[in-house]
Amino acid sequence: MSYLIALIPALGWGFMPLITGKIGGSAVNQMFGIGAGATIIGLIAFVIGHPAVSTTAFWFSVVCGALWTIGQIGQFISFKRIGVSKTTPISTVLQLVGNSIIGAIIFGEWRGAKALTIGFVALAVVVVGALLTSVTEGTSSKKVTTGDFLFLLCTTIGYWIYSAFPKIPVVADQSALGIFLPEMLGILLGSVIYTVASGNISAFKQREQYLNILGGLSWGIAALAYIFAGKALGITTAFVFSQMNVIIATIGGVFILHEQKTSREMSFTILGIVLIVIGSIAMTFA
Repeated sequence: MSYLIALIPALGWGFMPLITGKIGGSAVNQMFGIGAGATIIGLIAFVIGHPAVSTTAFWFSVVCGALWTIGQIGQFISFKRIGVSKTTPISTVLQLVGNSIIGAIIFGEWRGAKALTIGFVALAVVVVGALLTSVTEGTSSKKVTTGDFLFLLCTTIGYWIYSAFPKIPVVADQSALGIFLPEMLGILLGSVIYTVASGNISAFKQREQYLNILGGLSWGIAALAYIFAGKALGITTAFVFSQMNVIIATIGGVFILHEQKTSREMSFTILGIVLIVIGSIAMTFA
């Protein structure tokens, strides 16, 4: 059952960029939609479960949720710059590498020489896969530049904090439902801060600001499942399963959002996805 729960984030996080991509709007509209939709899921979970949470864990969860917005803002901006089908694989690899290292070094989830060898070889396979998905021919309108990569790398720090969140001592002994709502409130808070700080208060009058809540509902369901999976399987295994969203988002970016790829680029993309999936699965044996 734990492994089935671990697959829910792959679906929810895979469909989210496709939903927000079809709805459209700015990165501000999309970020607020995620925060609001996720908070709705958090409120529903809280009302149904009536969980208890300590004051310290509550506010720590709010801060972690707010920091997560850094990673998601980076993704939404990158979706606009280079497209969903290129952003998702690169972001996935950056998250896999960072979170696997965090899990192995800080939480000791890779024990012994054999586990470390399997883990790092698998990571190398995943990195090669990401490089293949970013192959661009001269006729392509959206190339992945060094600046695009560095921007994603810097903003991914927010994702690393979020993914390690279920195992951090402050919340490790808390109810998964108890820490979920404050974390979603933190995401909503972060999205509002981003809206105001970027000078886009007028976005609250835009239709897309609220339609993108649909994407937030998809993301919120995935996030709730991830917390349970992280506690049951460990952050490395749970995260690896969740990142199967790369298949849905990348292929969906081409066929649903109609992002242009030449036949050669598509061949490299498919091969890259296969390597990412193989490497990700291999990590579960570390």
